[in-house]
Amino acid sequence: MLCFIKQKRQDEIESTQKMPDLESFLAQKPLFYSEIDYTRMPRAWQSVKSSFNLPKIIHLVGTNGKGSTGRFLAHYLQQAGFRVGHYSSPHILKFNERIWLDGMDVSDRLLEVHHEKVYGLLSQEFRERLSFFEYTTLLAISIFEGCDYVVLEAGLGGEYDATAVFDNLLTLLTPVAKDHCDFLGDSIEEIVTTKVKATKKALILANQSDLRVYEIAKNVLAEKEIVPLKSASFFSKEEAIMIASFLKSKHFPTFLETNLTLALSAVKYLGLDVDMAHLEGIRLFGRFEKISENIILDVGHNPLAAQALLKALQGREVHLIFNSFADKEYQETLAILKPAIKIIEIIPILNERIEKKENLVKVIEELGIAYKDFTKIEDTPLYLVFGSFSVAEAFLKFYEKTKESKIPH
Repeated sequence: MLCFIKQKRQDEIESTQKMPDLESFLAQKPLFYSEIDYTRMPRAWQSVKSSFNLPKIIHLVGTNGKGSTGRFLAHYLQQAGFRVGHYSSPHILKFNERIWLDGMDVSDRLLEVHHEKVYGLLSQEFRERLSFFEYTTLLAISIFEGCDYVVLEAGLGGEYDATAVFDNLLTLLTPVAKDHCDFLGDSIEEIVTTKVKATKKALILANQSDLRVYEIAKNVLAEKEIVPLKSASFFSKEEAIMIASFLKSKHFPTFLETNLTLALSAVKYLGLDVDMAHLEGIRLFGRFEKISENIILDVGHNPLAAQALLKALQGREVHLIFNSFADKEYQETLAILKPAIKIIEIIPILNERIEKKENLVKVIEELGIAYKDFTKIEDTPLYLVFGSFSVAEAFLKFYEKTKESKIPH
């Protein structure tokens, strides 16, 4: 028996010694999967949940606007005096962007501390088999212990998403459209159903362009005896004008009104008063962000985002710095944006999911849009960087190098 105990302790010591740092550990895990084991995350969570104390969780699902809605809500609650965490994905430049704690991206030190904790709690099976997103979701939950509220953004879908294993007090559904059809289904009914099924106690829906979403949500939740709420129903006409006026005063595009209204409806649902002063100082990284006088950056990547951007551009023509993953509806996206596109500048992306250039060029030519390879930024055109987080990342790295080269040495 004594030998067994000694061996067990030795195994534990060796396991700790062999633990890779977080960056090395995550680098072993693929970011994308052709198939997903939906039982893996629930089993992993059940194996470690006794070691965690969950904060109050607000779960965000939907197709578009999760990032901005989540940041509006997290920033508001933090400025209202609460300890708040916000988990979002993917990141643009650095992994730390995914885990926002009390107004700042998480530090490298805190990431490593909680990586050691989570890694130590999991069995070897789960260490090896959990996906990148599944593991980092557990990492975020560990970091967020002690928070009053956590805004938890789903990565893909709803009911089977890694973020859906945790109990929560409220689910928010952002605008829904077709996306990730390989996993979520080809019809709006299938997509809405799997997202809405993530609801545990209550659901608030953002304003939806497809009116079928409301009825589908109502039918899906009938068996749970939950009545879905509409975000607009929380506000008077005067309050709606106040929200629109705030966005205008901060030079945010009007399409963010839907997302801010949803975030503030959650504030009201929590029993808090709405005070727009709590939104001062907010930054929405990569959401129609003006990063210079003639460059706008947006991480949208689908037709619904394109419709919002076309409206936000207000008739201005742009040089579109663009590329797309092969599985995205980029032909429809470009067709929607066509009235605002003077020329498409194709930015190279090193990613196995990116569309082959010849296929992208064929679509652009069929649409009758001028194009060229992206090589430099000029002073006079208005640029819109759009297509995905990967496009944003590639452009920003190029942009930073360009700025550095202009600094006199």
